[in-house]
Amino acid sequence: MARLDRTDFEIIREMQKNARIQNKALARRVGIAESTCLERVRKLRDDGILTGFYADVDAASVGVHLQALIALQLSKHSRETVERVREHVARRPEVVAIYHLGGRTDFLLHVAVRDADHLRDLILSAFTSHDEVAQVETSLIFDHSRADAWPIYPPEAR
Repeated sequence: MARLDRTDFEIIREMQKNARIQNKALARRVGIAESTCLERVRKLRDDGILTGFYADVDAASVGVHLQALIALQLSKHSRETVERVREHVARRPEVVAIYHLGGRTDFLLHVAVRDADHLRDLILSAFTSHDEVAQVETSLIFDHSRADAWPIYPPEAR
């Protein structure tokens, strides 16, 4: 894993606030030369530390009117079964997040669908119809929010 210094952490902090920040403004905020800043951002991307940039989209404007968390319990827990289920759910366009968990629930899926009929059809066709899935529990999401940034723990904070 790449070794990060204080400047790298500052770049990451600033980019989490605004991934579209111009290099000139980023360099000024972090206190380094523009060319140095550009090179550091490229290295953070190349090293897989900055993994992507995205736009937040209003769900309703793209036809998503219902979101849910679907807990899956598997009938078997072999590596092959877990990988097969993960690959299967990852191919579903309705699945926006997959969490592989320890404990009673094996997978927790965040899904985004048009409506209740779409949710029912998804559960029946994509999950309960598979032998690997022993149990499905669905919770509707009434509202949600997420942090705008990951917490940053530089090595000196440990």
